[in-house]
Amino acid sequence: MSLPDQDGSMVTLEQFQGKHHVVLFFYPKDDTPVCTIEVCAFRDSMEDIEAHDAVVIGVSRDGVESHRRFATRWRLPFTLLSDVDGKANKDFEVHKILGLWAGRVTYVINKEGTIVGAFRDALNAKAHVLSALEALDDQGIE
Repeated sequence: MSLPDQDGSMVTLEQFQGKHHVVLFFYPKDDTPVCTIEVCAFRDSMEDIEAHDAVVIGVSRDGVESHRRFATRWRLPFTLLSDVDGKANKDFEVHKILGLWAGRVTYVINKEGTIVGAFRDALNAKAHVLSALEALDDQGIE
């Protein structure tokens, strides 16, 4: 997976292998109520996530400029990737909600590049952060 971030720089998951665990979350759309709750929950939990030597990466089908505005507005200290063609959503089996919007799925990927946790819930945005932290804890990831 190689996608542009909110600054237009290309980011791959491989660049984190051997360095950091990754909390990779897919969300439907910038600046929508539930998605804003979710990204702010990740923002507010960054200290706990970073204590596990993990980085956070959000992915939606919004464009780079939308991500830039969204990240600035909500002071997001993590990367947002633009998946406009939906390939990453497809590769990670992020199914549409009601057949209309991209889904909401969070994966925890260890330093070796193995998915060690996954959580799907379309509406309980805050639960994604809690589930990610639980997966990091369950793996003894520190």
